[in-house]
Amino acid sequence: MELKEKSLAEITVKAVVLGVLLSVVLAAANAYLGLFAGMTVSASIPAAVISMGVLKLFRRSNILENNIVQTAASAGESLAAGVIFTLPGLVILGTWESFSFKWVAIIAGFGGVLGVLFTIPLRRSLIVEAKLKFPEGIATAEVLETGRQGGKGLWHIGKAAIVSGLFKGGAGGLGRWTEAVEGAKGIGGSILYFGSNLSPALLSVGYIVGLNIAVLIFLGGLANWLIAIPIYAGMHEAAVYPETHAHAGELMTTVDWAHTIWSEQTRYIGVGGMLIGGLWTIFHMRKSLFSGITSGLKAYRNLSGGNTEVPRTEKDIPMKWILMMIIGSVVPLYLLYQVFVQQVYVSLTMAAIMLVTGFVFSAVAGYMAGIVGSSNNPISGVTIATVLVSSLLLFVLMGSDASNGPAAAIIIGSVVCCAAAIAGDNMQDLKAGYIVKATPWKQQVMQLVGTVSAALVLAPVMILLQAAYGFAGTKGAGPNALPAPQANLMASVAKGVFEGGLPWNYVYIGMAVAAGVIVLDMYLQKRGSAFRTPVLAVAIGFYLPFELSVPIFAGGLIHQAVKWVTKRRHSQQQRVEGSSRSGLLFASGLITGEALTGILMAVPIVILARKDISLPLWEMPFGSLVGIVLLLGVAYWLYRTALSSDE
Repeated sequence: MELKEKSLAEITVKAVVLGVLLSVVLAAANAYLGLFAGMTVSASIPAAVISMGVLKLFRRSNILENNIVQTAASAGESLAAGVIFTLPGLVILGTWESFSFKWVAIIAGFGGVLGVLFTIPLRRSLIVEAKLKFPEGIATAEVLETGRQGGKGLWHIGKAAIVSGLFKGGAGGLGRWTEAVEGAKGIGGSILYFGSNLSPALLSVGYIVGLNIAVLIFLGGLANWLIAIPIYAGMHEAAVYPETHAHAGELMTTVDWAHTIWSEQTRYIGVGGMLIGGLWTIFHMRKSLFSGITSGLKAYRNLSGGNTEVPRTEKDIPMKWILMMIIGSVVPLYLLYQVFVQQVYVSLTMAAIMLVTGFVFSAVAGYMAGIVGSSNNPISGVTIATVLVSSLLLFVLMGSDASNGPAAAIIIGSVVCCAAAIAGDNMQDLKAGYIVKATPWKQQVMQLVGTVSAALVLAPVMILLQAAYGFAGTKGAGPNALPAPQANLMASVAKGVFEGGLPWNYVYIGMAVAAGVIVLDMYLQKRGSAFRTPVLAVAIGFYLPFELSVPIFAGGLIHQAVKWVTKRRHSQQQRVEGSSRSGLLFASGLITGEALTGILMAVPIVILARKDISLPLWEMPFGSLVGIVLLLGVAYWLYRTALSSDE
């Protein structure tokens, strides 16, 4: 058996080409999704299914080759999260007028490389010895081992991508119906608001993360928009439009007034929640994290200490190469800091902060990926903690009048965020490889290849999206500006430390809410409840526009309905998991199709040099009715696809 395993090819020309191509495509798709919805989803399973479907066209392919492809491909999705959560903050702050290909590639590329390198010494401890679930890694391995279903899975992804692409084009491109429905009514001096985005991608996000997380995001949004905002509105006079608005001096509509309150005040409840959530995550797992790091390094030294009989399935990239590549990554990042701050001691401090927090948070991300998976990994929480700590330290070093202080803090956070995002994904891939008996060092090489490939394409994608849509919080952003919630958050925190002006009362309220949610989660854990309350999910709900939370919640309901019906029909766990997988692939296709269409639509918008258009060829004759009906149809199709997969 061992001889047969050794004869299987892993890194082949077709695997490298396909892996790089998928990494680039999935990076672009998740960049759009993250800027739009504030969330990204794991791409390992869709990448594995696409790989099996494509490689079947060749005469020879095997499970380890498919594993190599998904390893490289999933790096693109993860790196996109690190970039879009942080770097738009530099545009929002006004530090950058537009994205620089050189700087984005350096920050994303070297940050992602550090994420791979930081987790290699932890592989044995977290994957082999620790009893962690790594849910997406195990699921990916199962998909790889049942490769005969690759053709069917590829069909699920393909048809869903076509449908969601047409949906996005019909609304945003042809302008046949609105992309959101919302309304608000003044009640006394207060506001009652409700809205929902009509997006198959958001529906799919809810399906993928499941009902538990979807409910928490929805409840966070509900508490903000139906409690906090009405209370604020009842205590203050309605605002008027600013001088830059077409209706300057006139009273805002109730919808615009609600959005203004959220944007300037109550969303900072989510900021406080994320700050506490990130710090709590680190504190809660401190013992496990420390023991994992120490035992991992010890095991790594034992295996690398001249033992030439290390099995193929235990061979990592040698430690000397890891150290050399870490040094090779830190030096250009130090030079980057020096370009921005032009003070040697500050640049050295920034490099030291980045190195320490990058390693710690990469370990945190790897550990958390083993518990909750990559899609639910609280990367934004630990990044906020990094930005806050960096801002405070730089405030001491540079003073409150340092104009580049907030930008410097975000640059540190961006490297750490890229490293942590890649680290969580890397551990999931290595878990899948461990199950299918892949060679670790070959996976680690392909993770590096996928990371660098994605880093080179993310810069032009970000440039295109900024030129076409703009980002909320920037000057001149049109009505179709991408919300970029995490990036706005990073910019607000960094700027607030140096310049003040943050609504600290709402930040403190968010901290108190987060503490209560943490206590509730500990209580539920003690009782052994299946329903949990991870604090960052609630904080994200407070921070997102409510219209994004509604379809996510609907997707979670569909996921739960599929589970209930499937368990009633089939007692076999295998059939239940099969239905879940088909629904996952269909949902992934919906996300990919809408995201790629949104990027393609950006091209003519850039050519026309207008951010305030959605390329309508006609006036929207159907309002939101058609969009609602079509989205309900897509939801039902997702439900039926998941249910009928094994029938």
